[in-house]
Amino acid sequence: MKTRNQIFMAIIFVLVAVGAVAVYGMGGKAPEGAQTPAEGHDHSTMAAGADEAQPVSLSAEASRRIGVTYATVTKGSLPRTVRTVGFVTYDETRLATVNLKIDGWVEKLFVDFTGAPVQAGQPLLEVYSPGLVTAQEELLLAKNLLRQTEESGGVRSRENAEELLAAARRRLTYWDIPEEEIRAIEERGTITKTLTIHSPATGIVVEKNVVEGGRIMAGMDLYRIADLSRVWIEVELFEKDISLIGEGEHGMVSFEAYPGEMFHGSVTYVYPTISASSRTGKVRLELSNPGLKIKPGMYAQVELQGSPLEETLLVPRTAVLQTGERTMVFHRMSNGQLHPMEVVTGLSSGDQIQILSGLTEGTVVVSSATFLIDAESNLGAAMAGMAGMDHSGMDMGGMDMGGGEVVDTSGHDMSGMDMPGMAPDTIGRPGGS
Repeated sequence: MKTRNQIFMAIIFVLVAVGAVAVYGMGGKAPEGAQTPAEGHDHSTMAAGADEAQPVSLSAEASRRIGVTYATVTKGSLPRTVRTVGFVTYDETRLATVNLKIDGWVEKLFVDFTGAPVQAGQPLLEVYSPGLVTAQEELLLAKNLLRQTEESGGVRSRENAEELLAAARRRLTYWDIPEEEIRAIEERGTITKTLTIHSPATGIVVEKNVVEGGRIMAGMDLYRIADLSRVWIEVELFEKDISLIGEGEHGMVSFEAYPGEMFHGSVTYVYPTISASSRTGKVRLELSNPGLKIKPGMYAQVELQGSPLEETLLVPRTAVLQTGERTMVFHRMSNGQLHPMEVVTGLSSGDQIQILSGLTEGTVVVSSATFLIDAESNLGAAMAGMAGMDHSGMDMGGMDMGGGEVVDTSGHDMSGMDMPGMAPDTIGRPGGS
């Protein structure tokens, strides 16, 4: 009998659906006064209940079972600590480049590999330059002419010779030839085929672009020397953390190469731009590097200590629930109910978060299992909405599912319906056909 009743009920709904399609197909409108199935429901109470979370009541046993704990809203100091990563780079103020303003050829290299340590004034290479040889000859000619005019020439001739000598010296000086080298040429009275180039700074050769016997062009960078006694660390910060860190703030740095060892530095610059792709900004730390332990290119773990926020409301991070549209906490009321409250949060540090509005000092809030309580609150709101639904449009009165007269909701008499090939007594029986 159960199968028979199900078949009759299916036939009724099929006929109702066919009738509705026919009505809309002919006139585009339902008969006046008719209701669609959805119109028989009152959703106003459901919407009202679903938009607002409901208070939750939990017994002590239920709270213990799901791990509910509580915390009190306190007022205190919030340390502004930012943990991030960075990369070691050269101190750009301690980089030096060696290049020449003349063309020539490398006769000999004294520093012949990248990574070599050098001292300021140390010979780097010897260079032969035809232009330099010509300039030396002009210097010696001007020197000899001045000596001759001093012995037998007049005042005017001596002044001209002095001007020529000064011009020859100036030309070599403009080519960055050291003054002591120029004096040595004058005292020696002979030219040299090559000129020795010395290191302008103490450091490590990080770039070398010359080989012995190679030709060099004016302006070509021959060496790049970096002083690694102090290094920079370029630190990436999320956009929300940039306001927490300023110049002069202290930073602690650790490296995988030196486990358990902490290096200390300070923020010397906050970059004025934000990366559009990563939405991060950069700050620069300076670290002293005794023994050259810190190598450019190293990956660093950085902890920056900003000035703490004083006298602000604080709750545990786990007490705050982000729903996407709003931020909530559950306040434990005097009757034991857990009431959802919307709050505005501020900065966070460690396991605490700042509350800007929505709570007062001393309020007791749920500090764990917040998500489970929120689910229970939303379920209560949904049940409250369903309780307010009007089911009058789904009246099935007049339908007899006991095998007698069957009448559907539109007034159709189904008692005379004949189903060819199927006897009433065999419907639902195995083998009946």
